[in-house]
Amino acid sequence: MDAKACLRSMRLRTLPLSLAGITLGVFLAAGERSVSPLTVLLLALTTVCLQILSNLSNELGDTLHGTDRSDRQGIHYSIQDGLMTVPEMKRLIGFFASLSCLFGFGMVWRAFGTVFAPLPLAFLVLGAAAVWAAMHYTLGRNPYGYRGLGDIFVFLFFGLATVCGGYYLTGLEWSWRILLPASAIGCFSVAVLNVNNIRDMKSDAATRTTVALRLGERRARTYQTVLIALGWALMTAFCLLPPVRPWRFLYVLTLPVFLLHLKGVWTLRDRALDPMLPLLVLSSFVFALLGGLGSLL
Repeated sequence: MDAKACLRSMRLRTLPLSLAGITLGVFLAAGERSVSPLTVLLLALTTVCLQILSNLSNELGDTLHGTDRSDRQGIHYSIQDGLMTVPEMKRLIGFFASLSCLFGFGMVWRAFGTVFAPLPLAFLVLGAAAVWAAMHYTLGRNPYGYRGLGDIFVFLFFGLATVCGGYYLTGLEWSWRILLPASAIGCFSVAVLNVNNIRDMKSDAATRTTVALRLGERRARTYQTVLIALGWALMTAFCLLPPVRPWRFLYVLTLPVFLLHLKGVWTLRDRALDPMLPLLVLSSFVFALLGGLGSLL
């Protein structure tokens, strides 16, 4: 199995998005109490493996369902270009599914000191659901990503689960106000999926249903704008909760990049939209990083 082909299919440029949520959650927890570095490490490893598992499974699922064709507007990956076979991809998926389970189990054990109690067992069930969701966006007989349900799952697992999970597992305390920044990251994560779906509307139309296809091109771009604006509004609402401190608004420094992204969404078409994905991924990560750092200052 070629290493370059593996790295290409892992889509490493998407990893900052998965790390954005746990970064924000961990920093918010660290602003209130001490956190375990080992728990944070295991949390990061679990999240990264789940993101890679999702990327690999999406490539295999799109290949098996005939979505990744020569007319696809986005980047071509390893199977599509003949650099990796389907059996090789299945073995790679199995490897990262195993790593996700291993690191997730270790993370829960480290956080709670046991797995034989209701709360850690609930987190293990949530982890199993995350593995299933990562694999079945496009894989399986009736993948949820082909029925226009991807936005819901992305919001839940890349927004609520990562921020809330990162916050609780590293501090073992809960605050309902964390749902505000968690929902903000969820909106940005859905926006990454949506701009990907806007780019691929022409090639997706033959095999799948996405929210972008249901809305149509113009309304899908409006939806993208609403997601970005809502994410900013939710984070701002969180930072306005007492105690209000100026440093909590450090994330405002990323506003020009988000505006640049929205300008590209409204002016670019098809393959030209592709740079808007990593731009939004990186800006979301820096947004989360600055938002988290602001809680420590």
